[in-house]
Amino acid sequence: MDASNVAAHWESNAETWTIYSRAGYDRYRDALNTPAFLEMLPPVAGLKGLDLGCGEGTNTRAVARLGARMTGLDIAPTFVRHARDTEAQDPLGIDYVLGDGQFIDFPDASFDFVTAFMSLMDMADQQGVLKGVERILRPRGFLQFSILHPCFVPPTRKNIRNETGEAVAVQIADYFDETDGRIERWLFSTIPAEQRAGLTPFSIPRFHRTLTSWVSMIVGAGLAIEAFGEPMASSEVALAEPVVADTRIAPIFLHIRARKP
Repeated sequence: MDASNVAAHWESNAETWTIYSRAGYDRYRDALNTPAFLEMLPPVAGLKGLDLGCGEGTNTRAVARLGARMTGLDIAPTFVRHARDTEAQDPLGIDYVLGDGQFIDFPDASFDFVTAFMSLMDMADQQGVLKGVERILRPRGFLQFSILHPCFVPPTRKNIRNETGEAVAVQIADYFDETDGRIERWLFSTIPAEQRAGLTPFSIPRFHRTLTSWVSMIVGAGLAIEAFGEPMASSEVALAEPVVADTRIAPIFLHIRARKP
């Protein structure tokens, strides 16, 4: 699957994704994943950053509120339109660019840091993207990104639940299956059933890689890994947001920070 196919899938998702994520139905993002990512992020006030695969801009804006001067890049025009509209209504100094993460069109050493919230796993040429990131980072600049945890969310995953519906274990398979462009179809699980019935599921092209592959690609791009994060919901968060309670059994997300020498 090439970049144009990936773009078509994400453009087809963008309107529904924007509406329902902004309405608060992406609970994994809002209750756990983004807060953990921001907690792991080094100080960025006054730095120039690129958010790679920025979507409709919610996470880009979160980083901008920490004092960074942000640019957001996404492959789907509808995402970029929504992000720009929000920026026009509530300016944070963010520039949103329509573009492909596989062909990052910025000059060398343009940014102090790059973020990628749950986007690199959906890009076809991840090695090429990482090399492009290394090129546009300034010396000692860093990349921090989040992905589905390759060890615990491979192409086949199922929660094992007890008689009360509580997740007690995880069943996984196909960890070594690095098939490119496997299409996964789903909606945010917290969308009410009566609304879900009238929606077309998201069509997500996924490019699963093993943990070995991710480490090899990062190191091969000339970056040095300096931090891993595996967000787990606290007991308080799991009680308040039951949908994320399964992260107390095994992690769903992996956060990685790597730095340019």
